[in-house]
Amino acid sequence: MSKDKASAAKPECAHRGADKTDMLALARHGANGSLRTVFTLQVTRLVLRLGFSAVTAVIAGRLVMEQRVDLWLPILAVGLLTSSAIAGLFGDRTQAKAEATIAAGLRDAAKTRLDAMSPRQLNQLPIGTLVIATQRYPEAVASLVIGHRMASWMMAVGPLLAATMLLLVSWQAAVLIICLTPVMIMFFALVGDAIRSRAAVQERAFGRLAGQFADRIRALPTILANHALVEQEKKLSARLETYAHETMGVLTIAFINAGIIDFFASLSIALLAVFLGLGHLKLMMIPGFFNLALWQSLFILMIAPDYFAPFRRFSEQYHAKAEGLAAANALERLLNVEVPEAVVVSTLSRSLPPLPEHGLVAIVGPSGCGKSTLLRRLCGLDPTASPARSISGEIAWVSTDGFVAGHTLGEAILWGLPPVSPTRLLDAASAVALLDDALLPGGLGAPLARGGGNLSGGQRLRILVARSILSGKVVVADEPTAKLDTTTSALVRHALLEIARSRLVVVATHDKELASSAWLTIDLSNDENIEVAA
Repeated sequence: MSKDKASAAKPECAHRGADKTDMLALARHGANGSLRTVFTLQVTRLVLRLGFSAVTAVIAGRLVMEQRVDLWLPILAVGLLTSSAIAGLFGDRTQAKAEATIAAGLRDAAKTRLDAMSPRQLNQLPIGTLVIATQRYPEAVASLVIGHRMASWMMAVGPLLAATMLLLVSWQAAVLIICLTPVMIMFFALVGDAIRSRAAVQERAFGRLAGQFADRIRALPTILANHALVEQEKKLSARLETYAHETMGVLTIAFINAGIIDFFASLSIALLAVFLGLGHLKLMMIPGFFNLALWQSLFILMIAPDYFAPFRRFSEQYHAKAEGLAAANALERLLNVEVPEAVVVSTLSRSLPPLPEHGLVAIVGPSGCGKSTLLRRLCGLDPTASPARSISGEIAWVSTDGFVAGHTLGEAILWGLPPVSPTRLLDAASAVALLDDALLPGGLGAPLARGGGNLSGGQRLRILVARSILSGKVVVADEPTAKLDTTTSALVRHALLEIARSRLVVVATHDKELASSAWLTIDLSNDENIEVAA
């Protein structure tokens, strides 16, 4: 490529880089407003619950000591408990709604990004992984930016509020449980790296499983025809076992982390109970635990679990952080796929030869040189640019991913065409050996699944070629002899050459025999110039 052409290509590549979609930043930006509302409701619930614990401790202490309990105390306790439950309900519902909104926004962003991609970029995407990822990954990212961040904020505020309540009764008790906090944070740090690495491995295993499953679904007719179902079941089962193993690895670490939190929480509460009990029995004179009223001891024991609850919630959400980060990275890799466009940009800057009104035109060159891209742009299927010349008139498209409709073979061939005589339909089907296909028994009445789901790629190609014979349109074919055996390839080549006698036929092909029969050959193997042979 010349320097001028290379410099012309750079702005386009830079523009594509600027258009990259940062899914994590997008999700965090959309979560800001909802997070404040959810945080306010969660803090309100915590304050009300702490108030309920304090009032309940006072009531229980007075009842045990046979002291008078004023009526307003039970009423206040019930009111605090009810208000706490209502605040929690609204908080959880607001959080769930926010996560659903974030996930929907990420899917919309993914759709916008996919719509902006060129056909060549779309062809590079693993379709199975992409379809499943757009369903699974947005939820994981939403859980990260809402659920995990909320747990982080509450871990900062919740223990502080609980410790403040304890300071009102016994600062020594507050210091005892606060001293265990650095130990738990240390375990969070140690577990964090392990669970992040396992989550990344889990997402890669999921991507491979999804991609292989989607590929096997597309190739199911071929698999059945070659009696390879058992072998493919074993391969999918192995992928599934790998994914299940990695998922259990992530959950195991998460459970260990939660178990550590529960252990230290139980240990601290047990120490408080022992010290308070010994203080009431006059067996140990520890400041802050001796000479307390019964309601004060009950108050300490009821508030202590609220100190550790945010840590437990954070540990439950810890794997959500790892899964969310892995999902965001995987989604960005899919949506920000980089496809070298140097050859395509160079091609658009060249002058293509005039296309004839009829005859066979072959676009040839090595894989990745831009044959299919140029073919689509000649048809106007790529909105990102226009070639020097384009095909005019109605086009009959032939490729392995072409659309097939109808419930029978005959209906599929005639789809979108005006009525033709039965003889012409039989001749078109016979020309590409569709009536001799053992996997399509019943001739023109052979049943087809919806969208041609029971067709192999080669059968789909031949149906589209037969339709092209009857259509009278310009034929544009992408690898029309791919996935065909030698005999059937020869029939398709002959059919395309017969069409080319009266119409224009443009093919992108690796088939040397088909290319050698072309009236005009456009060779893209030279990076500087298009070579034309007439």
